[in-house]
Amino acid sequence: MKIAVIGTGYVGLVTAAGLAEFGHQVIGTDKIVDKIEKISEGIAPIYEPGLDKLLKKNLGKGNLRFTPALDTTIQSCDVIFVCVGTPQDEEGRADMSQIEEVSRRIAENLDSYKVVVEKSTVPVQTSMWIKRIISRYKKSEASFDMASNPEFLREGSAVADFLSPDRIIIGVETERARELLVKIYEKFRDRLIITNIDTAELIKHASNSFLAMKISYVNLIANICEKTDADVDQVSAGMGLDPRIGSQFLRAGLGYGGSCFPKDIKALAKIGEDLGVDMSLLKEADRINVGRMRVFIDKIKRALWILKDKKIALLGLAFKPETDDIREAASIRIIRELLREGSTLRLYDPQAMNNMKEIFGPDPDRLEYCASAYEAVRGVNALLLITEWEEFRTLDLKKVKGLMANPIIVDGRNIFKPEEVRGLGFEYYSVGRK
Repeated sequence: MKIAVIGTGYVGLVTAAGLAEFGHQVIGTDKIVDKIEKISEGIAPIYEPGLDKLLKKNLGKGNLRFTPALDTTIQSCDVIFVCVGTPQDEEGRADMSQIEEVSRRIAENLDSYKVVVEKSTVPVQTSMWIKRIISRYKKSEASFDMASNPEFLREGSAVADFLSPDRIIIGVETERARELLVKIYEKFRDRLIITNIDTAELIKHASNSFLAMKISYVNLIANICEKTDADVDQVSAGMGLDPRIGSQFLRAGLGYGGSCFPKDIKALAKIGEDLGVDMSLLKEADRINVGRMRVFIDKIKRALWILKDKKIALLGLAFKPETDDIREAASIRIIRELLREGSTLRLYDPQAMNNMKEIFGPDPDRLEYCASAYEAVRGVNALLLITEWEEFRTLDLKKVKGLMANPIIVDGRNIFKPEEVRGLGFEYYSVGRK
Protein backbone atom coordinates (compact mmCIF):
# COMPACT_ATOMS: atom_id res chain seq x y z
CA MET A 1 0.00 0.00 0.00
CA LYS A 2 1.27 3.50 -0.83
CA ILE A 3 1.06 5.75 2.21
CA ALA A 4 1.82 9.46 2.67
CA VAL A 5 2.78 10.87 6.06
CA ILE A 6 2.46 14.65 6.20
CA GLY A 7 4.58 16.18 8.96
CA THR A 8 7.88 14.81 10.27
CA GLY A 9 7.83 15.74 13.95
CA TYR A 10 7.83 13.15 16.75
CA VAL A 11 4.60 11.54 15.58
CA GLY A 12 5.10 11.79 11.83
CA LEU A 13 8.67 10.56 11.76
CA VAL A 14 8.00 7.52 13.97
CA THR A 15 4.79 6.79 12.04
CA ALA A 16 6.55 6.92 8.67
CA ALA A 17 9.42 4.69 9.78
CA GLY A 18 7.06 2.31 11.59
CA LEU A 19 4.67 1.89 8.65
CA ALA A 20 7.64 1.23 6.37
CA GLU A 21 8.82 -1.42 8.84
CA PHE A 22 5.39 -3.09 8.44
CA GLY A 23 6.16 -3.45 4.72
CA HIS A 24 4.27 -0.52 3.20
CA GLN A 25 5.62 1.98 0.68
CA VAL A 26 5.83 5.23 2.65
CA ILE A 27 6.60 8.80 1.62
CA GLY A 28 7.17 11.33 4.39
CA THR A 29 6.83 14.99 3.58
CA ASP A 30 7.45 18.30 5.33
CA LYS A 31 7.81 21.87 4.12
CA ILE A 32 11.12 22.38 5.95
CA VAL A 33 13.60 21.40 3.23
CA ASP A 34 16.73 21.23 5.43
CA LYS A 35 14.91 18.87 7.79
CA ILE A 36 13.89 16.57 4.92
CA GLU A 37 17.47 16.46 3.61
CA LYS A 38 18.82 15.31 6.99
CA ILE A 39 16.08 12.73 7.48
CA SER A 40 16.74 11.38 3.97
CA GLU A 41 20.28 10.64 5.13
CA GLY A 42 18.93 8.71 8.12
CA ILE A 43 19.58 11.50 10.61
CA ALA A 44 16.61 12.10 12.92
CA PRO A 45 16.21 15.74 14.04
CA ILE A 46 15.08 14.51 17.46
CA TYR A 47 16.57 12.15 20.02
CA GLU A 48 14.42 9.05 20.21
CA PRO A 49 16.00 5.67 21.05
CA GLY A 50 16.02 3.33 18.04
CA LEU A 51 14.70 5.88 15.53
CA ASP A 52 17.94 6.49 13.60
CA LYS A 53 18.40 2.75 13.17
CA LEU A 54 14.81 2.25 11.98
CA LEU A 55 15.11 5.13 9.50
CA LYS A 56 18.37 3.91 8.00
CA LYS A 57 17.09 0.34 7.72
CA ASN A 58 13.96 1.26 5.75
CA LEU A 59 15.61 3.99 3.68
CA GLY A 60 18.14 1.35 2.67
CA LYS A 61 15.41 -1.15 1.79
CA GLY A 62 13.80 1.44 -0.49
CA ASN A 63 10.30 1.39 0.99
CA LEU A 64 10.74 4.70 2.81
CA ARG A 65 11.65 8.08 1.38
CA PHE A 66 11.19 11.73 2.24
CA THR A 67 10.46 14.74 0.05
CA PRO A 68 9.32 18.36 0.43
CA ALA A 69 7.04 17.87 -2.62
CA LEU A 70 3.67 17.75 -0.87
CA ASP A 71 1.47 17.95 -3.96
CA THR A 72 2.99 14.98 -5.80
CA THR A 73 3.09 13.00 -2.55
CA ILE A 74 -0.65 13.44 -2.10
CA GLN A 75 -1.33 12.48 -5.69
CA SER A 76 0.77 9.33 -5.59
CA CYS A 77 -0.59 7.77 -2.39
CA ASP A 78 -3.72 5.82 -1.42
CA VAL A 79 -3.80 6.70 2.28
CA ILE A 80 -2.71 10.02 3.79
CA PHE A 81 -1.73 10.28 7.45
CA VAL A 82 -1.91 13.85 8.74
CA CYS A 83 0.70 14.34 11.48
CA VAL A 84 1.14 18.12 11.64
CA GLY A 85 1.23 20.12 14.86
CA THR A 86 -1.79 21.33 16.81
CA PRO A 87 -0.22 23.76 19.31
CA GLN A 88 -2.26 25.65 21.89
CA ASP A 89 -3.52 29.15 21.36
CA GLU A 90 -3.63 31.70 24.18
CA GLU A 91 -6.99 30.37 25.44
CA GLY A 92 -5.84 26.75 25.60
CA ARG A 93 -7.62 25.64 22.43
CA ALA A 94 -5.75 23.61 19.84
CA ASP A 95 -4.52 25.77 16.95
CA MET A 96 -5.89 24.00 13.90
CA SER A 97 -4.32 26.26 11.24
CA GLN A 98 -1.82 23.61 10.08
CA ILE A 99 -4.61 21.03 9.85
CA GLU A 100 -6.65 23.38 7.67
CA GLU A 101 -3.64 24.18 5.47
CA VAL A 102 -2.99 20.51 4.84
CA SER A 103 -6.70 19.86 4.21
CA ARG A 104 -6.73 22.48 1.47
CA ARG A 105 -3.61 21.02 -0.15
CA ILE A 106 -5.21 17.58 -0.11
CA ALA A 107 -8.32 19.06 -1.73
CA GLU A 108 -6.29 20.72 -4.47
CA ASN A 109 -4.50 17.46 -5.30
CA LEU A 110 -7.30 14.95 -4.85
CA ASP A 111 -7.12 13.05 -8.15
CA SER A 112 -8.41 9.62 -7.04
CA TYR A 113 -10.04 7.95 -4.05
CA LYS A 114 -8.05 8.35 -0.86
CA VAL A 115 -8.45 7.86 2.87
CA VAL A 116 -7.41 10.87 4.92
CA VAL A 117 -6.33 9.77 8.40
CA GLU A 118 -6.02 12.13 11.35
CA LYS A 119 -2.98 11.06 13.32
CA SER A 120 -2.39 14.38 15.09
CA THR A 121 -4.09 14.91 18.42
CA VAL A 122 -7.16 16.93 17.52
CA PRO A 123 -10.39 18.06 19.23
CA VAL A 124 -13.40 15.82 18.81
CA GLN A 125 -15.33 16.61 15.59
CA THR A 126 -12.22 17.84 13.76
CA SER A 127 -12.81 15.28 11.01
CA MET A 128 -16.08 17.03 10.24
CA TRP A 129 -14.15 20.21 9.49
CA ILE A 130 -11.47 18.46 7.46
CA LYS A 131 -14.16 16.75 5.40
CA ARG A 132 -15.91 20.07 4.87
CA ILE A 133 -12.71 21.83 3.78
CA ILE A 134 -11.68 19.08 1.36
CA SER A 135 -15.19 18.94 -0.12
CA ARG A 136 -15.28 22.72 -0.45
CA TYR A 137 -11.95 23.12 -2.25
CA LYS A 138 -11.45 19.89 -4.22
CA LYS A 139 -11.12 20.37 -7.97
CA SER A 140 -12.16 16.93 -9.16
CA GLU A 141 -15.01 14.51 -8.69
CA ALA A 142 -12.73 12.08 -6.86
CA SER A 143 -14.13 10.74 -3.60
CA PHE A 144 -12.43 10.36 -0.23
CA ASP A 145 -13.12 9.04 3.25
CA MET A 146 -12.09 10.36 6.64
CA ALA A 147 -10.60 8.25 9.42
CA SER A 148 -9.03 8.83 12.81
CA ASN A 149 -6.06 6.84 14.13
CA PRO A 150 -4.80 8.64 17.26
CA GLU A 151 -1.21 8.05 18.34
CA PHE A 152 -0.22 6.72 21.76
CA LEU A 153 3.53 7.21 21.53
CA ARG A 154 5.52 7.95 24.67
CA GLU A 155 8.60 10.03 24.07
CA GLY A 156 11.61 7.92 24.96
CA SER A 157 9.89 4.70 23.90
CA ALA A 158 7.99 5.87 20.79
CA VAL A 159 9.58 3.36 18.40
CA ALA A 160 8.79 0.43 20.68
CA ASP A 161 5.26 1.76 21.23
CA PHE A 162 4.61 1.93 17.48
CA LEU A 163 6.13 -1.44 16.62
CA SER A 164 4.44 -3.22 19.55
CA PRO A 165 1.31 -1.25 20.46
CA ASP A 166 -0.99 -2.12 23.35
CA ARG A 167 -3.99 -1.01 21.28
CA ILE A 168 -4.73 0.62 17.93
CA ILE A 169 -7.78 2.88 17.74
CA ILE A 170 -9.36 3.32 14.33
CA GLY A 171 -12.32 5.62 13.81
CA VAL A 172 -14.05 5.29 10.43
CA GLU A 173 -17.25 6.29 8.69
CA THR A 174 -17.34 3.75 5.82
CA GLU A 175 -16.60 0.07 5.33
CA ARG A 176 -14.15 0.92 2.54
CA ALA A 177 -12.03 3.04 4.85
CA ARG A 178 -12.26 0.41 7.55
CA GLU A 179 -10.90 -2.29 5.24
CA LEU A 180 -7.94 -0.15 4.20
CA LEU A 181 -6.97 0.77 7.77
CA VAL A 182 -7.33 -2.83 8.95
CA LYS A 183 -5.08 -3.89 6.06
CA ILE A 184 -2.40 -1.38 7.14
CA TYR A 185 -2.40 -2.82 10.68
CA GLU A 186 -3.01 -6.43 9.59
CA LYS A 187 -0.44 -7.90 11.99
CA PHE A 188 -2.22 -6.32 14.97
CA ARG A 189 -5.79 -7.45 14.28
CA ASP A 190 -6.12 -8.68 17.87
CA ARG A 191 -5.39 -5.17 19.18
CA LEU A 192 -7.66 -3.18 16.87
CA ILE A 193 -10.56 -1.22 18.32
CA ILE A 194 -12.90 0.08 15.62
CA THR A 195 -15.14 3.04 16.51
CA ASN A 196 -16.81 5.97 14.86
CA ILE A 197 -14.57 8.98 14.25
CA ASP A 198 -15.79 11.19 17.11
CA THR A 199 -15.10 8.38 19.58
CA ALA A 200 -11.59 7.80 18.25
CA GLU A 201 -10.78 11.50 18.40
CA LEU A 202 -11.97 11.74 21.99
CA ILE A 203 -10.11 8.65 23.23
CA LYS A 204 -6.68 10.32 22.92
CA HIS A 205 -7.61 13.45 24.87
CA ALA A 206 -9.52 11.41 27.43
CA SER A 207 -6.57 9.04 27.97
CA ASN A 208 -3.91 11.73 28.38
CA SER A 209 -6.07 13.88 30.63
CA PHE A 210 -6.81 10.92 32.89
CA LEU A 211 -3.09 10.12 33.24
CA ALA A 212 -2.35 13.78 33.95
CA MET A 213 -4.98 13.71 36.70
CA LYS A 214 -3.30 10.64 38.25
CA ILE A 215 -0.02 12.55 38.41
CA SER A 216 -1.66 15.61 39.97
CA TYR A 217 -3.52 13.38 42.41
CA VAL A 218 -0.40 11.67 43.71
CA ASN A 219 1.32 15.04 44.03
CA LEU A 220 -1.63 16.24 46.10
CA ILE A 221 -1.17 13.18 48.31
CA ALA A 222 2.55 14.00 48.52
CA ASN A 223 1.65 17.40 49.96
CA ILE A 224 -0.34 15.66 52.71
CA CYS A 225 2.57 13.28 53.35
CA GLU A 226 4.92 16.22 53.89
CA LYS A 227 2.60 17.60 56.58
CA THR A 228 2.45 14.23 58.35
CA ASP A 229 4.72 11.24 58.93
CA ALA A 230 3.44 9.39 55.85
CA ASP A 231 5.70 8.31 52.95
CA VAL A 232 4.32 8.99 49.47
CA ASP A 233 6.31 6.16 47.86
CA GLN A 234 4.72 3.65 50.21
CA VAL A 235 1.28 5.21 49.76
CA SER A 236 1.71 4.95 45.96
CA ALA A 237 2.89 1.35 46.21
CA GLY A 238 -0.12 0.44 48.32
CA MET A 239 -2.50 2.14 45.91
CA GLY A 240 -0.86 0.67 42.83
CA LEU A 241 -1.39 -2.90 43.96
CA ASP A 242 -5.13 -2.37 43.55
CA PRO A 243 -5.79 -3.60 39.97
CA ARG A 244 -8.51 -0.99 39.60
CA ILE A 245 -5.88 1.74 40.05
CA GLY A 246 -2.56 0.32 38.82
CA SER A 247 0.94 1.53 39.65
CA GLN A 248 1.73 3.62 36.59
CA PHE A 249 1.72 7.44 36.78
CA LEU A 250 1.67 7.39 40.58
CA ARG A 251 5.18 8.77 41.12
CA ALA A 252 5.22 12.02 43.06
CA GLY A 253 7.55 14.73 41.87
CA LEU A 254 7.67 17.89 39.79
CA GLY A 255 4.56 17.06 37.80
CA TYR A 256 3.97 16.39 34.12
CA GLY A 257 5.41 18.23 31.13
CA GLY A 258 6.15 17.61 27.48
CA SER A 259 4.16 18.13 24.32
CA CYS A 260 1.09 16.08 25.28
CA PHE A 261 -0.22 16.19 28.85
CA PRO A 262 -0.14 19.98 29.45
CA LYS A 263 -1.62 20.68 26.02
CA ASP A 264 -4.17 17.89 26.00
CA ILE A 265 -5.66 18.52 29.43
CA LYS A 266 -6.14 22.20 28.59
CA ALA A 267 -7.54 21.36 25.16
CA LEU A 268 -10.05 18.87 26.56
CA ALA A 269 -11.13 21.41 29.16
CA LYS A 270 -11.81 23.91 26.36
CA ILE A 271 -13.60 21.30 24.26
CA GLY A 272 -15.92 20.53 27.16
CA GLU A 273 -16.49 24.20 27.97
CA ASP A 274 -17.41 24.93 24.35
CA LEU A 275 -19.94 22.11 24.54
CA GLY A 276 -21.39 23.44 27.80
CA VAL A 277 -19.81 20.79 30.06
CA ASP A 278 -18.39 21.64 33.51
CA MET A 279 -14.65 20.88 33.22
CA SER A 280 -13.53 22.11 36.65
CA LEU A 281 -12.03 18.69 37.50
CA LEU A 282 -9.46 18.98 34.69
CA LYS A 283 -8.76 22.62 35.45
CA GLU A 284 -7.97 21.81 39.06
CA ALA A 285 -5.63 18.99 38.05
CA ASP A 286 -3.77 21.40 35.77
CA ARG A 287 -3.62 24.04 38.50
CA ILE A 288 -2.03 21.53 40.89
CA ASN A 289 0.56 20.67 38.25
CA VAL A 290 1.50 24.29 37.64
CA GLY A 291 1.89 24.73 41.40
CA ARG A 292 4.55 22.02 41.64
CA MET A 293 7.24 24.52 40.65
CA ARG A 294 6.41 26.79 43.59
CA VAL A 295 6.46 23.81 45.98
CA PHE A 296 9.91 22.86 44.68
CA ILE A 297 11.30 26.40 44.89
CA ASP A 298 10.09 26.56 48.49
CA LYS A 299 12.06 23.37 49.23
CA ILE A 300 15.19 24.98 47.80
CA LYS A 301 14.63 28.03 49.96
CA ARG A 302 14.18 25.85 53.05
CA ALA A 303 17.54 24.29 52.27
CA LEU A 304 19.50 27.43 51.34
CA TRP A 305 17.40 30.28 52.83
CA ILE A 306 18.71 33.05 50.54
CA LEU A 307 19.08 32.09 46.87
CA LYS A 308 20.90 35.25 45.77
CA ASP A 309 24.54 34.51 44.88
CA LYS A 310 24.11 30.80 45.58
CA LYS A 311 25.73 28.43 43.07
CA ILE A 312 23.27 25.65 42.17
CA ALA A 313 23.58 22.58 39.91
CA LEU A 314 20.58 21.31 37.92
CA LEU A 315 20.78 17.72 36.71
CA GLY A 316 18.18 17.03 34.05
CA LEU A 317 16.61 19.50 31.63
CA ALA A 318 14.35 17.31 29.47
CA PHE A 319 10.78 16.91 30.69
CA LYS A 320 11.41 13.15 31.10
CA PRO A 321 14.32 10.74 30.58
CA GLU A 322 15.22 9.24 27.19
CA THR A 323 14.25 12.34 25.22
CA ASP A 324 15.72 15.72 24.33
CA ASP A 325 12.29 17.38 24.49
CA ILE A 326 12.07 20.38 26.82
CA ARG A 327 8.56 21.51 25.91
CA GLU A 328 6.71 22.43 29.13
CA ALA A 329 9.65 21.01 31.10
CA ALA A 330 9.79 21.83 34.82
CA SER A 331 13.44 22.81 34.35
CA ILE A 332 12.50 25.90 32.33
CA ARG A 333 10.31 27.37 35.05
CA ILE A 334 12.83 26.48 37.75
CA ILE A 335 15.73 28.07 35.85
CA ARG A 336 13.74 31.26 35.29
CA GLU A 337 12.81 31.52 38.96
CA LEU A 338 16.33 30.85 40.22
CA LEU A 339 17.82 33.41 37.84
CA ARG A 340 15.22 35.91 39.02
CA GLU A 341 16.30 35.17 42.59
CA GLY A 342 19.92 35.90 41.68
CA SER A 343 21.36 32.37 41.72
CA THR A 344 24.26 31.16 39.55
CA LEU A 345 23.41 27.93 37.72
CA ARG A 346 25.37 24.99 36.36
CA LEU A 347 23.31 22.77 34.04
CA TYR A 348 23.71 19.25 32.70
CA ASP A 349 21.49 16.84 30.74
CA PRO A 350 22.58 13.87 28.59
CA GLN A 351 20.51 14.97 25.56
CA ALA A 352 18.59 18.23 26.03
CA MET A 353 21.27 20.90 26.47
CA ASN A 354 21.28 22.11 22.86
CA ASN A 355 17.53 22.63 23.01
CA MET A 356 17.82 24.48 26.31
CA LYS A 357 20.52 26.77 24.85
CA GLU A 358 17.89 28.04 22.41
CA ILE A 359 15.94 29.39 25.41
CA PHE A 360 18.77 30.30 27.78
CA GLY A 361 21.99 31.16 25.99
CA PRO A 362 25.26 30.61 27.87
CA ASP A 363 25.98 33.39 30.35
CA PRO A 364 29.46 33.11 31.95
CA ASP A 365 28.35 35.09 34.98
CA ARG A 366 25.00 33.41 35.65
CA LEU A 367 24.50 30.19 33.71
CA GLU A 368 26.93 27.51 32.53
CA TYR A 369 26.36 24.32 30.54
CA CYS A 370 28.54 21.47 31.78
CA ALA A 371 29.97 18.37 30.08
CA SER A 372 29.03 15.95 32.87
CA ALA A 373 27.11 15.65 36.11
CA TYR A 374 30.35 15.70 38.07
CA GLU A 375 31.45 18.92 36.39
CA ALA A 376 28.06 20.48 37.13
CA VAL A 377 28.25 19.83 40.89
CA ARG A 378 31.77 21.17 41.32
CA GLY A 379 31.76 23.90 43.97
CA VAL A 380 27.97 24.27 44.20
CA ASN A 381 25.91 25.05 47.29
CA ALA A 382 23.12 22.65 46.27
CA LEU A 383 22.29 19.97 43.72
CA LEU A 384 18.79 19.84 42.20
CA LEU A 385 17.59 16.61 40.55
CA ILE A 386 15.04 17.56 37.88
CA THR A 387 14.89 14.60 35.46
CA GLU A 388 15.23 10.94 36.49
CA TRP A 389 17.85 9.84 33.95
CA GLU A 390 19.35 6.45 34.80
CA GLU A 391 22.77 8.10 34.64
CA PHE A 392 21.89 10.11 37.75
CA ARG A 393 20.67 7.08 39.71
CA THR A 394 24.13 5.53 39.40
CA LEU A 395 26.19 8.58 40.37
CA ASP A 396 29.08 8.04 42.77
CA LEU A 397 27.59 10.07 45.61
CA LYS A 398 30.79 10.02 47.63
CA LYS A 399 32.53 11.68 44.69
CA VAL A 400 29.61 14.13 44.31
CA LYS A 401 29.87 15.10 47.97
CA GLY A 402 33.60 15.71 47.67
CA LEU A 403 33.06 18.06 44.71
CA MET A 404 30.28 20.16 46.27
CA ALA A 405 30.83 23.21 48.47
CA ASN A 406 27.80 22.19 50.56
CA PRO A 407 26.44 18.60 50.44
CA ILE A 408 22.78 19.53 49.88
CA ILE A 409 20.49 17.62 47.49
CA VAL A 410 16.94 18.68 46.59
CA ASP A 411 15.49 15.70 44.73
CA GLY A 412 12.47 16.56 42.61
CA ARG A 413 12.00 12.99 41.35
CA ASN A 414 12.68 10.87 44.46
CA ILE A 415 15.61 9.21 42.72
CA PHE A 416 17.46 8.28 45.92
CA LYS A 417 16.54 6.61 49.18
CA PRO A 418 16.64 9.21 51.98
CA GLU A 419 18.37 7.00 54.56
CA GLU A 420 21.17 6.06 52.15
CA VAL A 421 21.88 9.62 51.02
CA ARG A 422 21.76 11.03 54.53
CA GLY A 423 23.98 8.18 55.69
CA LEU A 424 26.65 9.57 53.34
CA GLY A 425 26.43 12.95 55.05
CA PHE A 426 24.11 14.81 52.68
CA GLU A 427 21.33 17.17 53.68
CA TYR A 428 18.55 15.66 51.61
CA TYR A 429 15.10 16.95 50.60
CA SER A 430 12.67 14.92 48.47
CA VAL A 431 8.96 14.87 47.60
CA GLY A 432 6.39 13.52 50.06
CA ARG A 433 8.99 11.76 52.21
CA LYS A 434 10.75 12.65 55.45
